[in-house]
Amino acid sequence: MSEFAQFADRLKRPIDVKLHDFQRNERLRHLIFASQLTPQLLEKLRRMADMIRQLSRTKEGNLQLKQLLAHRRAMLYFSQPSTRTFLSFMAACQILGITCNEVRDPKTSSEAKRESKMDSIRMFSSYFDVIIMRTPEPNFAECCAYLMNELESREMRSVPIINAGSGSDEHPTQALLDMYTLMRTFSTDYSRESKQSRFVELQSQTPELKPGIANKTYLFCGDMGRGRTVRSLAYTIGQYPNVRLLFVSPSHETLRLDEQTKKRLRALRADIHEFDSLDAQLEGQPILAQADAVYMTRIQREHNSTQDDSDFSKIDFSQYQLNPERVARMKIYAPILHPFPRDSVMGEIPTSVDMDSRAMYFRQARNGMWARAALLVHLFDAADELFMLHNGR
Repeated sequence: MSEFAQFADRLKRPIDVKLHDFQRNERLRHLIFASQLTPQLLEKLRRMADMIRQLSRTKEGNLQLKQLLAHRRAMLYFSQPSTRTFLSFMAACQILGITCNEVRDPKTSSEAKRESKMDSIRMFSSYFDVIIMRTPEPNFAECCAYLMNELESREMRSVPIINAGSGSDEHPTQALLDMYTLMRTFSTDYSRESKQSRFVELQSQTPELKPGIANKTYLFCGDMGRGRTVRSLAYTIGQYPNVRLLFVSPSHETLRLDEQTKKRLRALRADIHEFDSLDAQLEGQPILAQADAVYMTRIQREHNSTQDDSDFSKIDFSQYQLNPERVARMKIYAPILHPFPRDSVMGEIPTSVDMDSRAMYFRQARNGMWARAALLVHLFDAADELFMLHNGR
């Protein structure tokens, strides 16, 4: 877009170079890329998310949380369709007492009068303390962060930008909640004061199971080429040592993992492998039997070209359905995740799997509320106040 032209040189830089622009004093200023979610930061956010969910179990704790950021206001600017991301951010704000407003259709804003998108963002920053945005335009969230940085450098009003999905780029807050789910799954912490975590119970049955994200095999299946949630989670997991990433998709160029993503993952020293069926084998063993976690995605047909529709009609998509027979080959502890929505027609995860103890996707969606609340606490530098609330309960 022409209005992004002023940021063209910054957009061309490698992501590793860009990350410094979105930090302030060892803390996030904006969340734009999943690579900002380092293992150290994720552990801090996990602890805060756990504190928030524990406090929320009581009326007194809920009331205390509602005072934590009651002086803050959030704009939810979602010009691309969303259900879970929008609602979980709304719920996260409500938990913390943040006042919310929304624009979900640009036709109801001054953009219908030819106001530029960047002008809209600057207007939002005049009234709100954080802008949470999902748009179909690639690079838009990143450019908004650069705009806020320029305003800050001139000592003008500037607010944090949270990328809740920007075109085909990345979806870092989905990676955040996915990682929170995996971290809790592979954690020895107590999930409630009176009960041990599911991990401890499973470890007694499978002594080889070790805690943490490192030293594990993660399987991704579905639309690897257009799945921004896949890329974001893979970049985040790839920061941990000794991880193996298995990508399962049709061999069609639209659906398989792109070369840039593979290059970035190899730079992280992740061990990556590609397959064209969930029934494939690696080193003589079924890949499903080797996975410590499985991340299923739908085929994003809304992005299909006419040629894609024609090509896809010849593909046997049953090779990418995690049916009960395939689930039976998985490890007894391996969580099944899905960023939703799932395709009710293709059935990449049929409802017959929903009651399996490894099916974590509805819990994963709920975790988005706690993880995103923790992110807001971090962005507004309210971690100390949260710790005091938690320790005083």
